[in-house]
Amino acid sequence: MESYININRQLWNARVASHTESAFYDVPAFKAGKSSLMPIELAQIGEVKGKKILHLQCHFGMDSLSLARMGAQVTGVDFSEKAIDMARGLNDDLQLDARFVCCNVYDLPQHLDEQFDLIFSSYGVVGWLDDLTAWGQIITRFLKPGGVFHLIEFHPVVWMLDDDFQKITYSYFNVEPIMEEESGTYADRTAPIKEKSVSFNHSLSEVMNALMVNGLSIVGFDEYDYSPYPCFNRVVNIGENQYHIEGMEGKLPMVYSLKAEK
Repeated sequence: MESYININRQLWNARVASHTESAFYDVPAFKAGKSSLMPIELAQIGEVKGKKILHLQCHFGMDSLSLARMGAQVTGVDFSEKAIDMARGLNDDLQLDARFVCCNVYDLPQHLDEQFDLIFSSYGVVGWLDDLTAWGQIITRFLKPGGVFHLIEFHPVVWMLDDDFQKITYSYFNVEPIMEEESGTYADRTAPIKEKSVSFNHSLSEVMNALMVNGLSIVGFDEYDYSPYPCFNRVVNIGENQYHIEGMEGKLPMVYSLKAEK
């Protein structure tokens, strides 16, 4: 089989143009000063001014640049060449000083040799990684002693269900790669995109153990019954930046946040 990383890179490269033009990402509002960060991560991360931050799987950099606007020294990493090109363009347009590295997470030691106060990753990231133990090694490698890793991620229970949230289709556990052909994108269902994808379901215990076996201590964990994004089918808005699945309001864990220290 073709490398799953290459398959997924092609998918994410294909998405960049639609995402940057979508109402979902609302790049004009971002350029005008709106932060792309959501209340969950803002509350968890706290004050970042003067901190050195590594943002893993940063897509086209809006969250990285939002952190830079808050006074952090930010390095964003993503494997999509088109996403990184867009991130660098936004950085230049906004006259910020973030930097961006184009590589997959596992290859980062070939591109960087330094450590950070804080590592950040959020929303739809771990499912694109096959080996979370190796991911945990990368996080430990790039965190300073006393540094903190913040993960805000969609809950694995969400990924057990089919796209219309009618039945359990996938295992909660990482039993095999999930190979699909995707049409459109979560940011624009009508986008003229049709690409293959390879993803992996990871249980909460797998995520936590991948960090703990690499010397990190989990010091915070929370679960939320809403998504801050309308990126799923059949969502209903229950408040500002809060979405439930119709018919499952308040019953489904949709997001979790995790804080780990080195």
